[in-house]
Amino acid sequence: MGRLQILASAAVIALSASPAAAQATRTWVSGVGADDNPCSRTAPCKTFAGAIVKTAPGGEISVLDPGGFGAVSITKSISINGEFNGEAGILAANSTGIIVNAGAADRVNIRGLMIEGAGNGINGIRYLAGGFLHVQNTVIRNFKGASVGNHNGILVNPTAGALVLDVSDTVIGDNGPGGAGVGIQFKPTGAATIRASLSRVQLLNNLTGVNVDGDNGTGAIDVSIIDSTVSRNAGDGIATLSPNASDALVRVSVESSLVTGNGAIGVHSVGQRSTVRITRSTVTANGAAGLQANNSGVLRSYGDNATEGNVAADVGVTPAVPG
Repeated sequence: MGRLQILASAAVIALSASPAAAQATRTWVSGVGADDNPCSRTAPCKTFAGAIVKTAPGGEISVLDPGGFGAVSITKSISINGEFNGEAGILAANSTGIIVNAGAADRVNIRGLMIEGAGNGINGIRYLAGGFLHVQNTVIRNFKGASVGNHNGILVNPTAGALVLDVSDTVIGDNGPGGAGVGIQFKPTGAATIRASLSRVQLLNNLTGVNVDGDNGTGAIDVSIIDSTVSRNAGDGIATLSPNASDALVRVSVESSLVTGNGAIGVHSVGQRSTVRITRSTVTANGAAGLQANNSGVLRSYGDNATEGNVAADVGVTPAVPG
């Protein structure tokens, strides 16, 4: 074979290989797809894990029809959209549904999924690293695996970096076995910082609704909870912990929310580095105090809250006047 023929053959091989190697800005999954497909609309993939390797950074995976699309690890900017075409499920028995371990500038969007732990799942979503994670119109439930520190609907536990989490219009319920496990658990280590917004979120029948734990960190955790319901959790509804002078600075604000029917304290602030502010909210029918601060924790309650009908009187609350 001559030199020109060899070069021509190499060019043909390169051209034929490039479409398979290329990543698309938009890919598709279907309950009847296959992961050796190109993940196009007419030849969709079967799983999110299969589609993500064929999706360019910043691209979107869309769901064509109902199905179970499997657990997935995310290491780049991506959107996964499961709305409008029937249930888009992730069954995460004995595993974590979605792991986000992306770059500091990466943005991840999760929308319209049903993430099911089947009674023994580890975490619905584990957020280890990234710039921004938005979870919208999603249901996360039944994560009750036995491993210590897990069994959460969403676990945010970075070791470094500055993470942002937004959760909106989402139901998180029935998570956590045997005295542990949280609807949304914030537990950073090292100097990591977290900023989070929970809007129109329902945290139902977990062991704790929201837990913000700064005990192992040195950075800051800022969480706002607005227009949300925290109800029927076995322990506290909303709890914070940051007891030592070197711990992470914890600041939580609760606005226009309902905290009711929880087995222990409705809103609980513990430790000298913990401050909770609550306004325009109803805290009622909880199994202990509605509002309680311990161990130099600060809980500032504005005069526009309704905090009646709890089993015990409020403890350590600082009245605050709207400014």
